[in-house]
Amino acid sequence: MAYNIDLSGRIAFVTGASSGLGAQFARTLARAGAAVVLASRRIEKLKDLRARIEGEGGDAHVVELDVTSRDSIKAAVAHAETEMGSIDILVNNSGVSTTQRLLDVDEGDFDYVFDTNVKGAFFVAQEVGKRMLARAQGAAPGSFTGGRIINVASMAGLKVLPQIGVYCMSKAAVVHMTRAMAMEWGRFGINTNAICPGYIDTEINHHHWNTEQGRKLMGMLPRKRVGQPQDLDALIVMLASDQSHFINGAVIAADDGFAV
Repeated sequence: MAYNIDLSGRIAFVTGASSGLGAQFARTLARAGAAVVLASRRIEKLKDLRARIEGEGGDAHVVELDVTSRDSIKAAVAHAETEMGSIDILVNNSGVSTTQRLLDVDEGDFDYVFDTNVKGAFFVAQEVGKRMLARAQGAAPGSFTGGRIINVASMAGLKVLPQIGVYCMSKAAVVHMTRAMAMEWGRFGINTNAICPGYIDTEINHHHWNTEQGRKLMGMLPRKRVGQPQDLDALIVMLASDQSHFINGAVIAADDGFAV
């Protein structure tokens, strides 16, 4: 018997949607029936993605978002709800990294990573979460009041990797942030979970896997391969759905066994 998850009638807000995993998450949720708000600083990229989603029969809206600005976060979420309706699903995906030894990290490097990966992710979730909480507290009995927050962490939040120590620290913070939100907001029907992707082949790093360093890294992976963005499709849809109602505070590694 086939099993189908239908997200029709749900509104999903995806940060960092202009490329990579964010773009894939947005397309996947749209294919499952959700109306998707595409949020990022790169508006032209978002418009291209919106055209692709609409070409596949989906519903998408573009909103400019800089997660390092609280004013931008508040404006983007308010605009999204005015145009599309109440946000039911948040995919908190924006993230950046630097490559350097810890001794070479200066304050600017540290703030660059933490302002986006931790502070930005927190205040996006807070802004969406408080709206979900307000609906849950004032909704009529029997109406849908829950929410799904999916924080995109990384297997680097579970396993320290060389040269990206600050990034690892930031994603470890996202893991604990997820658990804190799950504990405080779960009783209102808001489920907060984190996914920790491993090495995924995207347009940003695609060239790397053909270099000597990239091939060496791939050879160290458990099954000598990197993942594809679509390898996370089933996980993101499940966590966004009503069927995940008993999954709250989970931190799910999707790394082909690398962090084991």
